Formats: sequence, structure tokens, C-alpha cells
Amino acid sequence: MPQEPPRYQERSSRLPGAVVWTWDAPDRSVPEARSVLPDGCMDLIWTGGRLVVAGPDTRAFQVAPADRDSCAAIRFAPGTAPVLLGVPAHELRDHRAELTDLWPASAVRRLTDRIDRAPDPAEALERFALDRIADTGPPDPLTVAVAESLRRGASVAATAAEAGIGARRLHRRSLAAFGYGPKTLARILRLQRALALVRTGLPYAEAACAAGCTDQAHLSREMRDLAGTTLGSYFAAADADANSETPLPSGSSTTA
Repeated sequence: MPQEPPRYQERSSRLPGAVVWTWDAPDRSVPEARSVLPDGCMDLIWTGGRLVVAGPDTRAFQVAPADRDSCAAIRFAPGTAPVLLGVPAHELRDHRAELTDLWPASAVRRLTDRIDRAPDPAEALERFALDRIADTGPPDPLTVAVAESLRRGASVAATAAEAGIGARRLHRRSLAAFGYGPKTLARILRLQRALALVRTGLPYAEAACAAGCTDQAHLSREMRDLAGTTLGSYFAAADADANSETPLPSGSSTTA
């Protein structure tokens, strides 16, 4: 009898800007590694009775087949997770960390037990995030505005001017909130815009210009630098995922 294929699902969270997602792998194995592209976000992941924080990536993160266990997670909008977790984003850049490395073991044990017992671990994670943000307060409005401006495609200079903040100060605030400077965040968000446009059927060259690249060659270079692959290879793999009914969006992180 054939194994049921693993499945990815996501939904918008009640926490503004966040996404709740699950990866269900009934046979606990996937034959090939997957590449997770940078998206400016951080995730809190429950998997195998552990809580793992996926930090902000500056390059594609390779998920080995052995690590692709079933999991539930919440993906936070840029700038949100550091407030909730109490850890500057740059300390977790390009890193997956056990929550026990960041918080007291007793607090993590209580939270893990709560999620383990929950009928819906993803819902329990979301409830935790909502309760936690109520205690810590929302993210810094300035960094929220910066992320939104860069997401719309504004330049770093225009974003700094709109925020009324100098370039050096913006860089320092961005390191703590996003894990890297505003120029890197802008590149990552521009690449994600371009890929989203290609998924709608727009040709590479048109998607590149619409997203803010100078031309298709510029987009291709950004794809190699940030994703470690080519546009053709990336979308060929995405098509294979779709045909196998096991798609995994580029912004997901399913491992420690």
C-alpha cells in the first residue's frame, strides 16, 4: 500500500503579519533535500517534542531528508520575533537554535508540554504567540514601517528619509529587528516579489523589472546569490513539488 505523501498547509494567523503552518510527513521521510529561500521572517517550530527557532536567513537553507519530520510552526513578520523572544535577530542570523538555548529550560519545558498536550499544536503555538505579544507589547512601529516600505519596493534611502532616521541608526535598528541591514532585507524582499510575479505567469524579464531589478540578468544574479540556484532550476523543482502534491513554499523552515 503506497505511503500517504507529506503535505504542507498554512493559514493567516490572528497575530498581525504572521502565518501558521504545518508539515505533515506520515512516513517521516522525504527522499530529497529541500531548499528554503530567505524571506525576511523568523519561525518558531514545534517538531519531535522540541521547540526550534529558525533565524533570519541571508542564503538558502538546505533541509536534509532526515530532518524533515512532521511539525507545526508560526512564521513571524519581519521584526516581530525578536520582541516576542527577547533575542536580537542578528544573533540568530543563518542559524537554527533550540529554544532552550535562548530561554530558561523550565519555561521551555512548560511551553513544550502545553503544545505536546494540545489537540492542535499549531493552534497552541499561535495562542502562545498572542499571549506573549500581549505581555511584551507590539514590535517597534519604526521597524514595522521600514519593513513595509521595503516590501513595497522603496529604496533604502527613501525608506530612511520617510522614517526620519539616519542611515547608521537605521542599520543598527535593522540588525536587531531583522537580523541584517536594510539593504539585505530589501534584496530578499525584492527577490520574493519577483518570484511571486513569476508564479502568476509573468515572464522572467517582466517580473524582474516589476519587482525592482534592473533587468532579468540582475534577477538571475540575485537568485544565485540568495537562493543558490537558477530561476529555471527553482521553478522546475517547484513544478515537481506541485505534481507530487507535496509543495513547500520558499519561505518555510521545517527543521532545526
